Amino acid sequence: MRFLKLFLAVSILLPLFAYAKESDVYIGVSSKYNPDSLPKIGLAGFLPSNPQDAQLKETAFSVGDVVRADLMRSRYFDIQDSITPVNIQALSKSMAEYQKQGIQYVLFAEVSTSPAAPDVWEVKTFLYDTQSLKAVLAKNFRSSTKSLRRTAHLISDQIVLLLTGKRGIADTRLAFANNSTGRKEIYMVDYDGFNLKKLTKDNSIALLPRWSADATKIFYTTYRRGNPDIFYIDLKEGKIKPLIKGSGLNLIGGVSPDDKRIVLTMSRGSNPNIYLKELDSGLLSRLTDGYGVDGSPSFSPDGKFITFVSNRAGNPQIYVMNLETKDTRRLTRLNWTDTPQWSPSGEWIVFAGRASSSHPIDIFLIDITGGQLRQLTADSGSNEDPSWSPDGRFIAFTTTRGGGKRQIYVMDADGSAPHLVANIRGDSFTPSWSR
Repeated sequence: MRFLKLFLAVSILLPLFAYAKESDVYIGVSSKYNPDSLPKIGLAGFLPSNPQDAQLKETAFSVGDVVRADLMRSRYFDIQDSITPVNIQALSKSMAEYQKQGIQYVLFAEVSTSPAAPDVWEVKTFLYDTQSLKAVLAKNFRSSTKSLRRTAHLISDQIVLLLTGKRGIADTRLAFANNSTGRKEIYMVDYDGFNLKKLTKDNSIALLPRWSADATKIFYTTYRRGNPDIFYIDLKEGKIKPLIKGSGLNLIGGVSPDDKRIVLTMSRGSNPNIYLKELDSGLLSRLTDGYGVDGSPSFSPDGKFITFVSNRAGNPQIYVMNLETKDTRRLTRLNWTDTPQWSPSGEWIVFAGRASSSHPIDIFLIDITGGQLRQLTADSGSNEDPSWSPDGRFIAFTTTRGGGKRQIYVMDADGSAPHLVANIRGDSFTPSWSR
């Protein structure tokens, strides 16, 4: 048990002492995917400007395939594949035919490039409302070959925003630790499992990646200098820089919504406690000073509270603290808990835990009053390290289901539809979803 290891020894191996992210859960609203109640989008094709150009044709298909997959994963729409192409010269007639099929929106695009700039692609994208005959989206997306997949994600997210008023998650990523090299290093991957990238070469133990709110930095704890220190990866500059060094434990917990503070676990000649660090001034303040072990802190979506784990009452339980008053209250009464993360709506906290010592570790939700407890996983190996998608509709986590190897899965926020993100070599730990 990670919390127990922290309690017994402020030492070298806390690779699974996890913290995750924040978002908004829709439990109690009906999270089940029901195509009959979702708006239908007809896909009229991503077509090449020159049908005789094989490369152009392949590129157009690839971009369209990514957009289709993104929209299906969003679970906001009922996607209708391969409908009759739009006849622009007879738009009202085409739309009338789509309406007969119950299609509310039609998506199509033209993909082109120029001999003068062969690495610059244009994706002229249109989304029409079949009833009003108006274009909900009419935009030319420009992209390099390297960025085409991301461009497809941006198209998907814009459609989600226009039709639902909510941000999409197609252009998000997961950061995590992985031991495929024999050492734990930090990696990141697109939300759909593509574009796996190794970010560190610490050749030691790197763990607990935590995204900044603007997704330009990843904070993490590393033993690259022999002590568990906190560094951060600057994704814009492509550099890794130290943030907190010093003897004793330094475990990153969470980054504030305004990117100005972090909460962390530190030991300075005493039991591990929770600290708050101002990133601009460098001011470090101690938040807890109890007899037990306090750890695994993360921020509420408004930055006014933190949630954390403490064994001050016996077994490790989840607590909430008001950062202004330091008032603290206990939420859980289970056998064991760890890694609490707040939803952006502020209504729920997700965590790993178990009801009794005979149970495996599973993922749970609890509301902020402590009155509603819901178990999301069961009878599927050991499930840990939950991390919210930025829209709060999904949860990434690690699990040993399927053979014992620890892999990253994503499930709906009510625990349904769990699926593997990507088949990645080695064991993966502590995923953190970019905001």
